[in-house]
Amino acid sequence: MKHWFLLALLVLVGCQPIGVMRESDNLTAVGYASISEQAGKNIDEKRIRAMRASKVDAYRELAEQVYGMRISGKVEMNDQQLGEESTSAGVDGIIRGAEVVRTYPVGDSYVTELKLNLKKMERMKNQGQVYDVPSTQRKTTLF
Repeated sequence: MKHWFLLALLVLVGCQPIGVMRESDNLTAVGYASISEQAGKNIDEKRIRAMRASKVDAYRELAEQVYGMRISGKVEMNDQQLGEESTSAGVDGIIRGAEVVRTYPVGDSYVTELKLNLKKMERMKNQGQVYDVPSTQRKTTLF
């Protein structure tokens, strides 16, 4: 009798909804950008560009966590011999309601930390217009 109860409890625990997030419903992301690699006339302009680039990188990481990443691979064969291989990855999505937690320099890089409350994003989803970008204008990110 006791074994049946434990088995039933184990089965019920395994039937938790897949959509249930962790308790906090918060995601975090960190973005990085090199200061010296930025285009700019002086170090201040490069630093500002690195700040913006690190923020975009953090948003990209949040989009990967929320929507997943699209992976494409290609292998060419010539005379039954393996030729060139390539892999590309990309992510598309709209992130709303993310908050900048911190932004700061570390050596030659700028770092931005973001926090996204998924419940807040869900509430904001119906706010404003969402425009689909035509596929001919999308760029593929290569890693």
